[in-house]
Amino acid sequence: MAIANPLDCRSWYVTDALLAYHDHEWGVPVHDDRQLFEMLCLEGMSVGLSWRTVLDKRDEYRRVFHGFDIDACADLTDEELEGALSNPGIIRARAKVWAIRGNARATQSIQREFGSLDSYLWGFVDNRQVVGSWTGMDQIPTQTELSRTVSADLKRRGMRFVGPVITYSYLQAVGIVNDHLLSCDRRVACMEG
Repeated sequence: MAIANPLDCRSWYVTDALLAYHDHEWGVPVHDDRQLFEMLCLEGMSVGLSWRTVLDKRDEYRRVFHGFDIDACADLTDEELEGALSNPGIIRARAKVWAIRGNARATQSIQREFGSLDSYLWGFVDNRQVVGSWTGMDQIPTQTELSRTVSADLKRRGMRFVGPVITYSYLQAVGIVNDHLLSCDRRVACMEG
């Protein structure tokens, strides 16, 4: 188990799975719509829970929700969603499970309007990654004007579980925001452009 140090970019990990997530996924710029959608769903699942809980269940989420294929998730039937609620391998919160289908349908609408979820999301930052200049974990905000703007627009489009705090976490996860600390060896590796 890691010992938390507020100046250590890896202070939030307490398991090997979280360390691997930090070192290989968190903050890496994502441009694939399926992957962007998966992370949107998983971040939504984490509302009120730890990210470790969500990561531990990710493989089962992928199985139940067709690898987060957007079209397949949009086509989920009420029966399939009800069936998912009996699966102990996922977080069985009705509103969160049903939000996956609703968010997939909202994503389809975004794709029709903008060409891709990627174009829509990265358009908020003019296709330029926002890079933080933090020396300690305690300096990283939980929400920003960007996350409030994106959150409001996602909600307007019918998305759920996309409040400004979870949206900021999402923007960090998919590399639109690079909040690796100045001392973190992943900071430069995750820079876009």
